[in-house]
Amino acid sequence: MPPPSLRLVVDTDALAANWRALDALSGKARAGAAIKADCYGLGVATCLPALRDAGCAQFFVAHWSEVSAALAHAPPAQIAVLHGPIAAAEAAYARTVGVLPVINSLHQARVWNEAGGGACHLMVDTGINRIGIAPHEAGDPAIAALEIDLLMSHLASADEDSAMNASQLAAFREVAAQLAHQRLSLANSAGIALGPDYAFDVTRPGLALYGGVPRAELAGPIRQVARIEAAVIQRRRLAAGDSVGYNATFTATQPTEVAAVSLGYADGFLRCRGPGAAMMLNGAHLPILGKVSMDMVVIDCSAAPNLAPGDWLEVPFHLPDAAQQSVLSQYELLTTIGARLRR
Repeated sequence: MPPPSLRLVVDTDALAANWRALDALSGKARAGAAIKADCYGLGVATCLPALRDAGCAQFFVAHWSEVSAALAHAPPAQIAVLHGPIAAAEAAYARTVGVLPVINSLHQARVWNEAGGGACHLMVDTGINRIGIAPHEAGDPAIAALEIDLLMSHLASADEDSAMNASQLAAFREVAAQLAHQRLSLANSAGIALGPDYAFDVTRPGLALYGGVPRAELAGPIRQVARIEAAVIQRRRLAAGDSVGYNATFTATQPTEVAAVSLGYADGFLRCRGPGAAMMLNGAHLPILGKVSMDMVVIDCSAAPNLAPGDWLEVPFHLPDAAQQSVLSQYELLTTIGARLRR
């Protein structure tokens, strides 16, 4: 099979360095790692071993379908399933393989207890209003019957200097005083930057591991992890008046050298990333012209007179900058990476 015309390069040394930096910033707490959504799009098989070898010993997936990939690289007791057991089959699976469910409701607590129970984690909702038991449910018999390892909550606005952070912290401490548990966990990536009061025993970084910078305090220690490269398919010359792409949103005002590049919205390079953006070649900016297509973009390559089919271009993917340039969040930039790049 011919080689691909797209490349996703994951710098596992940078990934490991990011985990070590976040672990150090967590103070007395130990940093875990959110590896849900295939390590935010960068691949469990690539990322989890690097995180494990760096010293990480607590991994968080969202779906039960993500467990088997994680089990190939980490022991089951280190894997937590954030969505918890909705049905008896999920609880039975957790007990069979040894991963720990995160209990999010009285229903899930009953499902887990009826399956035989055992060690689990518990999520308490302190204000984000997604999943998690309400604080007033902490005294329910189904919760009292749980063998809670990690008592958790999730910050809603840690990436902002919001009064909600302190409010959630206070609510979490209040609930923690009511429930028997082994460890406490509140801070996500941005929460780590809020300081030691939020760290407790385990922090749960996700975005920052993979090169995202949710708060300015993390800009220094966090390194770029993912790089994307795409190959040139064709080079051509436009005459003045020629238009490019769907709906002819770009029209050349003078003769212009352009190239088609093997990258499109099917690869996660969405149309909103086209306007004002550029590909890179040895530091030169090659502006995108017209709309991003499903499988290609067209660039102005006037600044690269020797660019030829098969040459590789860098797709700007420093997450804070790419997010600012587009309407996408840093999370979306990572998790929408297309299947062709992941392969």
